[in-house]
Amino acid sequence: MDDVRPPIPKESGRFIPSLRRHIRESGLAYRTEQTYIHWVKRFIHFNELRHPKMLGASDIERFLNHLAVNRRCSVNTQKIALNALVYLYKRFLEVDVSNLEFTPARQYRRLPTVYSREEVQSILSHLRGAHRLQVELMYGSGLRCAELLSLRVKDIDFGSNNIFVRGGKGNKDRTTMLSRSLVPALEKQIGYVKRLHAQDLEDGFGDVYLPDALERKYPSAARLLAWQYLFPASKVAPDPRSGILRRHHLHPTALAKQIRRAVQAAGVRKPARAYAFRHSFATHLLEAGYDLRTIQELLGHSDISTTEIYTHVVNRGGKGVLSPMDRMQPLGGIAEPESAYRMAA
Repeated sequence: MDDVRPPIPKESGRFIPSLRRHIRESGLAYRTEQTYIHWVKRFIHFNELRHPKMLGASDIERFLNHLAVNRRCSVNTQKIALNALVYLYKRFLEVDVSNLEFTPARQYRRLPTVYSREEVQSILSHLRGAHRLQVELMYGSGLRCAELLSLRVKDIDFGSNNIFVRGGKGNKDRTTMLSRSLVPALEKQIGYVKRLHAQDLEDGFGDVYLPDALERKYPSAARLLAWQYLFPASKVAPDPRSGILRRHHLHPTALAKQIRRAVQAAGVRKPARAYAFRHSFATHLLEAGYDLRTIQELLGHSDISTTEIYTHVVNRGGKGVLSPMDRMQPLGGIAEPESAYRMAA
């Protein structure tokens, strides 16, 4: 249950628990909390475990320079670390750290891994059951892996052909399309969840984790089918906040393992990444003629420039230019003998 906030002891006055409490009171997403805590800990360790109150702007600059020069991190990684430390000092410690001067990380353009339609089809042919449906949803709806696994039964709207994504990146909600071809498989999956939930209730379990204050506002909702995860875990486990035995959703590592096996079995010579199916969704929509703004909304990007990266990986290049090599006709219509290729090799 690595996406469930652990409890913070009320009497704890230690530094990290106090910072966690401040982040939660500020209303930031749990993933933001995890990220900020990670970078604050790295900053403290980099400065030989000295308390942040004993450090200042020059120490922040030295740490950011270390990330850019010694660790050769990406510009986005450096920005995330900067955001975490600015939050730590300006909002938590109330110390002004403006006008920081540091070496910015080099901006490299990294093109996303995209599978062709044929590769997606081949990969899917080596997946079965719920794992195949999960990959089909990522490719058919542009879902992130975390968004996919966090889906509840109620988030699938067959009437409007929509999938409701709750608390996506940046803790934002959005809707995306539901492929009609996946309706039978989704109905079968919901039937499985219904039977599993009934068995859990019979065994004395059946409560599911509810986000924010919903558990207090709707105390009976945790036992309703609508709130159960669409892809439940195989076993019940203790909730890290309360210790109550609950059935959470599948862990992302289980899906990643199945994707690696399927990509290898399909003979696809590209990295096996769950995120590649979301990239493929966006790229193939762009190839089909859909505008960037529509794709941006479906993906949940806050900035159109993030979506524009897919213009560089669409079929025949970002500008749809046909190579002059593709316009050439073979001389006399006679292909070069295969022996020539063997000699050249």
